[in-house]
Amino acid sequence: MLNSMTSAMHKIANQSAEQTIAGAVAMHGNARRLLTTGRHALTVLGAFAIMTLVLMFFKPDLADRLQALSPFTPAIAASTDDNMQFAELRDDATSPAPDDNKITVITRSAAPNTDIQQKRVTQWIAKRYRVANDATNMLVSAAYTTAREINLDPLLILAVMAIESRFNPFAESPVGAQGLMQVMSKVHYDKFEQTGGPRSALNPVVNIKVGASILKEYVKSGGSVEAGLKRYVGAGDMDSDDGYGAKVLGEYDRLKAVAAGKHVSVFAPMQGRAAPRVETLPKPIDQKSVANDKNAPEQKSAMGDAATATI
Repeated sequence: MLNSMTSAMHKIANQSAEQTIAGAVAMHGNARRLLTTGRHALTVLGAFAIMTLVLMFFKPDLADRLQALSPFTPAIAASTDDNMQFAELRDDATSPAPDDNKITVITRSAAPNTDIQQKRVTQWIAKRYRVANDATNMLVSAAYTTAREINLDPLLILAVMAIESRFNPFAESPVGAQGLMQVMSKVHYDKFEQTGGPRSALNPVVNIKVGASILKEYVKSGGSVEAGLKRYVGAGDMDSDDGYGAKVLGEYDRLKAVAAGKHVSVFAPMQGRAAPRVETLPKPIDQKSVANDKNAPEQKSAMGDAATATI
């Protein structure tokens, strides 16, 4: 009797142990399957994220369209608008009086002032000059607003800012040029009278407005963008501006390409725009001297070859 009860208890214990082991094995198997499924899902998501980043890099216009379709875009835009850190600076900056006789001083094709192109320029500048995207957005917006007010190409203003200060609003040169556009506040103090005096030169919005107005004045009086840039850098009475104008126009060309949706590396060297090639024509041939010269055939042939090579 005792043996039968003992064997029954052993049997029950063995069955319970087997059930416990089977449950543990099943749970382990389920956990492994869940882990494998999770790994596969992460792999797919990772591949999709990489493809998206590559697509955004080479096709920024398509990335903008996808962002516009996102349900989170309106919320992000509203949050950005509510947290504009330079709002007070914009309010303090006095806008120029409207001019009914505005003159467009930039004859080159300027980038149209559209949101998508401004966004491309903002993102590119932020990466190239390592400036926070929100701060870059504020500076670019101020440049575009000023450009509309004084009828100047915003990309030219941004190019000057890039060369002058690399978008550092608190930059100051050894000679006293200050801010984003390196304005000589001691020289142009009268232009700061309505904004609090020369001390407001470090106000980014004021600095952009004053610097851009000075640039337009110089371009208009000089008759060309190149002449205006030469005077802006203080080389108006000199034979050369040491390549300053070429550097600004080189960066202007890159910004224009970015605004147009072309891929321009943020690591592109700061190469200046190449000077236009000046073609020279050969001197006219004196037919009488050639006819009287005993070596006329040889000379005429040589001069003809030279003329072909020069043109």
